[in-house]
Amino acid sequence: MNRRDFLHVAALAPVGAVAAGPAASRPPNWERLRRRLAGTLVLPGDAGYATARRLYNPAYDRIRPGGVAYCANAADVSACLAFARDNGVPITSRSGGHSYAGWSTGTGLVIDVSRMNSVAYAGGRATIGAGAKLIDVYDRLSRHGVSIPAGSCPTVGIAGLALGGGIGVVSRKYGLTCDVLESVRVVTADGRLLTCDATHHPGLFWACRGGGGGNFGVAVSFTFRTFRTRDVTVFFLHWPWSRAEAVVKAWQSWGPSAPDALWSSLHLGRSARGLDVSVVGTYLGGRSALDRLLAPLVAAAGRTSSRSARTVSHLEGMKVMGGCASMSVAECRRMPREAFAATSHMAYGRLPAAGIRTLVNQVERGGRHSVLLDALGGAVGRVGRAETAFPHRAALFSVQYYQEGTDRGWLRRAHSDMSPFFGDHAYVNYIDPDLKNWRNAYYGANAAQLAEVKSTYDPDRLFRLPQGV
Repeated sequence: MNRRDFLHVAALAPVGAVAAGPAASRPPNWERLRRRLAGTLVLPGDAGYATARRLYNPAYDRIRPGGVAYCANAADVSACLAFARDNGVPITSRSGGHSYAGWSTGTGLVIDVSRMNSVAYAGGRATIGAGAKLIDVYDRLSRHGVSIPAGSCPTVGIAGLALGGGIGVVSRKYGLTCDVLESVRVVTADGRLLTCDATHHPGLFWACRGGGGGNFGVAVSFTFRTFRTRDVTVFFLHWPWSRAEAVVKAWQSWGPSAPDALWSSLHLGRSARGLDVSVVGTYLGGRSALDRLLAPLVAAAGRTSSRSARTVSHLEGMKVMGGCASMSVAECRRMPREAFAATSHMAYGRLPAAGIRTLVNQVERGGRHSVLLDALGGAVGRVGRAETAFPHRAALFSVQYYQEGTDRGWLRRAHSDMSPFFGDHAYVNYIDPDLKNWRNAYYGANAAQLAEVKSTYDPDRLFRLPQGV
């Protein structure tokens, strides 16, 4: 069950495409690259190629890479970059393969870091390979009674999430994923492996905390501060669709200003089951305290049609929010693929009545689609805009628009109609190939500093994306 279906019922590695230098005079010697790697190179015609080339989203199954390198270590990544420079082969890096725009693949060489997926814990720090999936991060750290703030989708790779910021279900209490990042190891365009932190390559370290993947190098591992876990109370509230406008109005005043321990998401959706409005969330406390905190929301939004809550372990809470509560960790790793299109806004203010009405009207249009509003504020908002590359510290909530299938018609209209109310702000981890003013939308006032970092570490622009720094 994916998160959208789950919400009805109750984010690069990667990232990025790389354009190589001048085209080589001879065809690339793929077999030579194969011999250089400790990992595995999969080429067209090889067993496993059909699986190796796929992303999470089947919409991009038509793309056929020239090769997929499952890198075993940083030296493999460096060898791939040298191959690209020497042979004029474009490169894309991939961890979880969840890029909304499909930019976790390409027609050249895909550098896949999924085998670099170790999770180690010592002294309050977690060192995590760039290819680790979130469900494995949560699972392995739970054995030590700790965790990090991260996203909800169990098969997202840690690299893409952290490099773009990392909004998640405990962010209001513990911050974004990038806020607890203490160091990152990156292979840069010249093949060097750099360890970046507050004192070593501080500019690159800054850029790796919200600047998005695929712009400055290929990340191979991260070291994060952890927090001690406790039980989590997960909750689900539904209202009749006739209360949708009232629920939006009440939630946007309540969710972003709730105590830090309370995170919530407002869901508006249309599916085969009809129209649905709900609020789901996590509370780092008990049921009775949660009931008191929910009371003002219910009083303002109106009587619910259903309501439930239960207290579970932190790991189980992350599984619930990821839509795989009834599954084993191994099953969570194998969530079914789904075709979808998506985009985003970052909301810096509350919607007026006209904006609420427009949002509800968009969801009511024919089709199968949904909108998720995830509360920010709390610890996210206590970090300065320029302290990391993630610029949206003052946003009240993020807005995700999802459309099932590959047709982007509803998506474009909904985003366009809501832009007068939300403004020109978007989240780079919900990357949208349709955005025109994407540089300002993703990075705001941090765009100029990101460009300076780019010129320092990739002056020849080896790493490129259609929407790259």
